[in-house]
Amino acid sequence: MEKITRENIENLYKDAIRAKYQKEKEGGEYYNFLEIPGQASLRDLCWKIFKSNPKADDLKVYFDFFKFEFDPKEENTSTQYTDKFKKVGTFYKEGKKPAKSSTIELAAILVDFKARPFNKFRIQNLYGDENQSENENHPEVSNAEKEQSESSGDLELFLDKKEREKGIGLEVIQPTSTQINSFAGVEKKPKKSWEIPPINWKYTTTVASIFLFIGFVVVYFAFPNKECMQWSGDHYEIVDCELKIQDVGSFSNIEILDPTLVNLKKLKVCDTTTYFDKNGVAIIWYAKTANGVDFFNIHGRHPENNSPLRPVTHYILNKYVKK
Repeated sequence: MEKITRENIENLYKDAIRAKYQKEKEGGEYYNFLEIPGQASLRDLCWKIFKSNPKADDLKVYFDFFKFEFDPKEENTSTQYTDKFKKVGTFYKEGKKPAKSSTIELAAILVDFKARPFNKFRIQNLYGDENQSENENHPEVSNAEKEQSESSGDLELFLDKKEREKGIGLEVIQPTSTQINSFAGVEKKPKKSWEIPPINWKYTTTVASIFLFIGFVVVYFAFPNKECMQWSGDHYEIVDCELKIQDVGSFSNIEILDPTLVNLKKLKVCDTTTYFDKNGVAIIWYAKTANGVDFFNIHGRHPENNSPLRPVTHYILNKYVKK
């Protein structure tokens, strides 16, 4: 039997996604997008899937892949957005190994591979699905249980196929409590219900002293001498945090100094402003407001409505600037 290692499971995960892709492109619901996995086709499929009813795990993958949150109100068709799907299409080809896990996870989403993300696939490989047989005997199960059974079914079909191709069996590890203790290097002895472990006062006193010292340091550095910042129309100004304490009403927009935002500035743009670098990557960021669009010099969040800033696109420029 071939023992499963993490590397083996990662390779199985990639192969399983590619196998699901082959199945979907031949007759799946979105075969017309996947038959020829071009960048524009995968981009349109991604938009269609995420706009319908995205899962929390899938939204995390979206942010990791694109570096900004999914916005269902605005379809991004910019060149730099579309080009990112090239590595997803490349992944579907056999033998290709993408450098980032976010590419693999997005590829799994586009073919609706049930046993995603990787951690879910890994757990099913190591410990199996204890609820699958129980779900089969009880048809009235929840949607979450059905989805778990479907993902386990996809995984078992794929593993059976791999076994037939290689002529070997894959050992699924079912750890017992004794094995878990041995993995941790600790052999636990059963304790009597009435037995109270002795207290090591020297150790307890030392730990308490350490926590008190850490607490003192945190309070000392985090509160009395902490600088704050305040949005002043088009930029942040560093102010005294005590202003917020003295008069909450007048200084309600004072916040703790954030080094990543303190240099944020609102820009006045026009048709001669440079929006992209020589590689076509956006260097100006924007956020929509009730009055239109505000532009900024760096990534972050809008200081007035707290919405995330997004890289500027040609669509936004044509709509709000080049009139």
